Order: sequence, then C-alpha cells, then structure tokens
Amino acid sequence: MSLINETHSPALKSWVEQANRPGSDFPIQNLPFGRYRPMGTDEDFKIGVAIGDQILSLQGTGLIDSPDMNALMALDSTTRLELRRAISRGLAHGSEQQQAWSTLLINQSAAEMAAPCRIGDYTDFYTGIHHAMSVGKLFRPDQPLMPNYKWMPIGYHGRSSSIRVSGQTFRRPRGQTKTPDAAQPTFGPSRRLDYELELGYFVGRGNDLGRPVSIEDAENHLFGVTLLNDWSARDIQAWEYQPLGPFLSKNFATTVSPWLITTEALAPFRAPLTRPDGDPQPLPYLDAARNRKEGAFDITLEVLILTERMVGSGLPPQRLTLGNAGSAAYWTAAQLVTHHTVNGCNLQPGDLLGSGTLSGPAANEAGSLLELTEGGRQPVVLANGEQRTFLEDGDTLILRGWCERPGAVRIGLGEVRGTVLA
Repeated sequence: MSLINETHSPALKSWVEQANRPGSDFPIQNLPFGRYRPMGTDEDFKIGVAIGDQILSLQGTGLIDSPDMNALMALDSTTRLELRRAISRGLAHGSEQQQAWSTLLINQSAAEMAAPCRIGDYTDFYTGIHHAMSVGKLFRPDQPLMPNYKWMPIGYHGRSSSIRVSGQTFRRPRGQTKTPDAAQPTFGPSRRLDYELELGYFVGRGNDLGRPVSIEDAENHLFGVTLLNDWSARDIQAWEYQPLGPFLSKNFATTVSPWLITTEALAPFRAPLTRPDGDPQPLPYLDAARNRKEGAFDITLEVLILTERMVGSGLPPQRLTLGNAGSAAYWTAAQLVTHHTVNGCNLQPGDLLGSGTLSGPAANEAGSLLELTEGGRQPVVLANGEQRTFLEDGDTLILRGWCERPGAVRIGLGEVRGTVLA
C-alpha cells in the first residue's frame, strides 16, 4: 500500500498560488492525472496534472515520453512513487523548474477534458451495504440482503462504451416497463430515472490470464479513484433484472470525473475495514491484516441537484445528501480486485470497477433518489418549491468528493456533472 511521505507534508506549498488556497481541490498534496486539450481545438489529448485551477502538461516536463495514460497507469508502484515525487518537487515553492514549467500551464476553464483513460472493461459492484439494505427492504421486506452478500463482493459487467466524462448530457432512456397490475409490458421513456453516487476504482497494472491477484498484492494493481454516477432507469430495471441482472436500465450512460486521484495521494486518508458484530469475517482469500487496518478510503461524498427552473431563477445547486465512503462500503477496493481475479480473470490497465451506490445509514446520506424518496412515495421538496421523486428532463446532477483530516491537507476529487435531456 502507498505510504505517507514528503509529498503529503502539510508544510508543502506550490508556486502555483491558487493551489495554496484553503478549500482547493487540487493542492500540491493531490496531483491527480487527467487528459486534456485546449478548448475549441482538435489537438490530440495530452496527459495533465491538476494543480490549483491550472493543468500542467506532464509531457512538456519531460517526465514522461508518451501521451498514453494507460501506459502510465501500468507502471509499477515504485516508478509511480518516483514520478509523484518529481512532479511535487517541480511544483513546490523554490523549485528550479518554476520558470520552465510555468509555460506549461493552462487554466482548467480553458481546457476540454476527456475520460481520464481508455476504459476497456467496466464492472459495477454492490458494496454499499446501507443502499443494499434500503433497496432490499423496498422489494423484499422479509429478506433485504441475499444470502451471499456478506460473503463475497457482488457485481455485474457494465457497458464501457457509454461512459463519458463530467458534463455529459444524455437522452432519457426508453425501454420496456410493467406495472404490477398490468397484463403486459409497455414500451416508452423511463419515468423513474435515478442517479447512483459511486466511486470508481481504476486498475493500473494488470494481471495475466489465469493468474489471480492476491489480497496482499491487490493494492499494487490499483491506480486511483474517481467519482462515478451510474445512472439508472428504475422502472426498466424492475422488469428486466430477473434472472440475469441489469441491462438496458444501466447501459445508456455512466459519468465519471476527468481526474484520477491516485492511491498515493489518498495515503493520509485511509480507514480501517470494519464489520458489525455478528457478521461473518471474509474468507481467507479476501482477508489480510493490512486490508483490515487501512483498506477503506475516508472520502466525504456530496450530491446536489440543479433544475431548469433553478437555472432560470439564478439559484445555485441544492444539496440532496452528504455522506462518507468509508462507512458506506462493505468491501474494499483491494477485495474487489482479488475477487474479480480469483478465477483467473485478467484485468487490464484502465479497467474500471464501480463501488456501487454508497449510502450512509441516515436518510440524508442516501446515494440515490430511490432511497431518498422511499421508492417514490415521499417526494423531495426543494427550496424553490419544486418536488422530485425521480429525475425530470433538464435536471443536472452534481457529485462532489473530498478528503480532510487533522494533520493533513484537504484534497478533492473534483466533481461529476450530468444532465438529462428529453
């Protein structure tokens, strides 16, 4: 696992002054990777590092010689640590690189962002136990959790081709739905469109086909974390998901942040994996002392909504929920990697593992409208008088995340925005 070193020092400051401002998502202690090009051009996308409100061209520094983010992600842990140290030293106050590197900056507002890497495969898991319990109670009051839930990470294979970066707009999905009292299904636009607040874990170094990744080695195969909105058509899902799981209800859109927050940056914000008293402990292949001690991430997660009427009235987005990933996830990212490969499945650099909806135990920590409105029975009343049971055309959903602890500099995950079109 990544260790805390000089790149995390609270005393460290950057010559990019905006990065030193309290509350900045991208101080010098963060240094996330993304792909960008100047707005309005058809240039090839380049690898950049976010610093304050700027982006540093990593290729321009000479520290890498390829624009291929997936190749960078495949580097071994030692090489990645050395790259992080070199970037940190070059951006630090008093750096000899300041004059040369200052010409390699572009303001984030002047940049077009792409998905942070080539995403070959996408697996969405179901690690949020409070979400699983809440949704289970809605549909199976006598058995909210299936018998396998506490024994292994549950997941399904998603669709990578419809994953887009923050700012994504998409048409309301259409499909078959069936109400309980109807004799047959009907076809049309989803009336129960929802968001899902998730983290995305990106694979760095892959594994060969037939060679499982042990729980002790799993962290060495993780590159970083991003915010993820796995949009869901609940009415389509309810009719289609038996017996093989979600299909058209999920594959129409998934939105991710443009920034990959590395596991190295998250080192000061690790948390222990805990199990409620009486719950089974993981089977040996999913269990390790270090994973128990610091396998989870202490990340605050926020959901906001911005409706068309709010935009027209000049109102800011309104918070729907606020929670924490560390207390929401039943399985760690390392356990997802290990379970995914235990049968010999080969992961590749850039593969994306979704955490599943990360809801907390309280109502104001729900990670979806399905939970927040109790299946649509209790509408959310917004400050301007509008009500929502599920998303309406023109609604923009915003996810934000950040880490903060005493003795460490706050770092952010940026944000994910997506808008529903008619």
